[in-house]
Amino acid sequence: MKEYNYKPHGVCSSNIKLIVNGDILEDIEVTGGCNGNLKGIRSLVQGMKLVDVKEKLKGIKCGFKETSCPDQIAVAIEEYLGELVK
Repeated sequence: MKEYNYKPHGVCSSNIKLIVNGDILEDIEVTGGCNGNLKGIRSLVQGMKLVDVKEKLKGIKCGFKETSCPDQIAVAIEEYLGELVK
């Protein structure tokens, strides 16, 4: 299992930790942000393939912001997957 920390941009949360096993998102920990909503997202995405989580969350906006915590989770996954390619 691997852990990957990402510092989100443009949102209330301050850190996103992905816990990954192969191509599966085993767990996710988000520091800050809307606690209840992020607990719900966590519950829904645990055990899913990384690419499926990314596709579902990418592009979601929070109010008038250009991004959201779910979108930043997708960005974290993209960055993690990019790191694997390097």
